[in-house]
Amino acid sequence: MSTGDRRVCLLTGASGTLGDAFCRAYYRDYDIVAVCRTRTPAAPSQLEWFVDPLAPETALPENDSRLFVVRADLTQPGEVERVVDLALARFGHVDLLVNNAAQVRLHPRGIVDGDAALEQFDPHFTLNVGVPLRFSARLAQRCWLHRGPENRARNRNIVNVSSISGSEVYPGQTVYSASKAALNQVTRSVAAEFAEFGVRANAIAPNSFPTLVSTERVAQAIIELDASTASGGVYGVGVEPDAATGSRSVRLPDTSPT
Repeated sequence: MSTGDRRVCLLTGASGTLGDAFCRAYYRDYDIVAVCRTRTPAAPSQLEWFVDPLAPETALPENDSRLFVVRADLTQPGEVERVVDLALARFGHVDLLVNNAAQVRLHPRGIVDGDAALEQFDPHFTLNVGVPLRFSARLAQRCWLHRGPENRARNRNIVNVSSISGSEVYPGQTVYSASKAALNQVTRSVAAEFAEFGVRANAIAPNSFPTLVSTERVAQAIIELDASTASGGVYGVGVEPDAATGSRSVRLPDTSPT
């Protein structure tokens, strides 16, 4: 079960740049189900046990706040469901779902230079759109659907990690950008549907990180959305405000709605 009153976060893409930074920064604040395909995040997990060689019987804080690492290839049939079942078996519930795992393959020569871009359509949409949609649906079916008062009391929500590419045009990113634009619309639709049982959904759309915006700022934006009451928004991180899109009700560090 969950440790004390900490919120339970199911995080995909935990071995990537953002996932690793999120785990290292917040593993003491959340009970994190860290879903990774290969490399494990650089934070204490159930896969290790820390001992002080000079005082081996002494309890160490690293052993009290460990990630629950789950290895999975989320593009394979049944893997999303297996991860959800493991998370619920371990902690009993999930308060925050962060869909961070992503396929990123750029095509600088465009979509007409051979078939490379066309062959990447299914992998991009499977991981960037299908997996977040499936996680949202399965968690709703198995944990959230009939718990409206509990969901609202615990402020349960989904944060999808999108990209500025979902609303802006960049050379070589046609397939990736299309998948992130689809994720933005999935976010809005899920927010409208899940409002009935008190679960929010938002997306962050960061600029390139860590090149143009720090990874830590992007991770902090997830935390800010988790603490907010916003739903149905797509929020830029490290991008210039677009006056045409209006304003949102949540304050994020150096963010603007996209």
